[in-house]
Amino acid sequence: MIEIDGSYGEGGGSVLRIATALSAVTSKPFHITNIRSERPKPGLMAQHMNAVKAVADISNASVKGLEVGSTEISFTPKSLSGGVYKIDIGTAGSISLILQAFMIPAAFADGPVKIRITGGTEVRWAPSVDYVKNVKLPILRLMGYNADINIIQRGHYPRGGGVVEILVEPIKKLKPLNVSKLQFDCICGVSHSVKLPIDIAERQAQSAKNLLDCEGYNSEIKIKSSKNAIGPGSSIFLWTNGITSVSGSAVGELGKKAEKVGFEAAKQILYHISQKSAVDKYMGDQLIPYMALAGSSCIKTAELTQHARTNMHITEKFINKKFRVDGIIGETAFIMVD
Repeated sequence: MIEIDGSYGEGGGSVLRIATALSAVTSKPFHITNIRSERPKPGLMAQHMNAVKAVADISNASVKGLEVGSTEISFTPKSLSGGVYKIDIGTAGSISLILQAFMIPAAFADGPVKIRITGGTEVRWAPSVDYVKNVKLPILRLMGYNADINIIQRGHYPRGGGVVEILVEPIKKLKPLNVSKLQFDCICGVSHSVKLPIDIAERQAQSAKNLLDCEGYNSEIKIKSSKNAIGPGSSIFLWTNGITSVSGSAVGELGKKAEKVGFEAAKQILYHISQKSAVDKYMGDQLIPYMALAGSSCIKTAELTQHARTNMHITEKFINKKFRVDGIIGETAFIMVD
């Protein structure tokens, strides 16, 4: 039984997600304590509990302590099974964070895996589902990962109700990934408003485009509007169109001007572009377990984060690989695994 201190590093939910995912892939049980112990509300929230539940379902695992507020669980997986799964977070908790855990073992199941998740599609402090679709899946496809995602309905804070389906085809082994340079000729984007006037999405897009134009970048930002949702909300997501992508995003809030939302997203992608690295700081975190499973990989990330360091630490507990880093936290860095 692998013992894990959930307060390691930044002590967030990623410790639990990575541990659960790699436990399912390697069939190694683990026991974790101090789950999110440094957070204002320690222990499992709805999205963390459902991430564990989703991975437990696909790996036929037995789990002890799985309830909201719990700071300790034991997870014992069995075999990975293909099939159709369904998770309803019940809140605006992040769908993408559940997919962070679920997508790793799903690729190694004994057949195709389809999951339908209801929750938040655009959530503060979490990647949007547009990030999964336009940045994460394309780079994973370079490693042989085969999946498609369908955003059925948007769901914003506080009511949630977003619906996403993902279909993952089984593979035997991931291919090594070696990427360092960022190359692109256009910035793509999607600006949307849900149960709000379409001009909000238009103003978000125009504000972002104005800043990108000033910096000399071509951009193509699509405008989307929908009434098919539980509650109102808006967001904008930007990404580069190369073999690998970096991104920028922002979520609308009550009292926050649409122009500011668009400006923030543009500033974020311009920062990532300025670092001249193959992946942005968020993907630098998320690729860690895939790199270990593939072996012989190297990426250059726009910014080395504590999340990445934490993910390396947890990954090395389950997979007999050692990470090396050329760089320091807060700056561009090469992340390598043998």
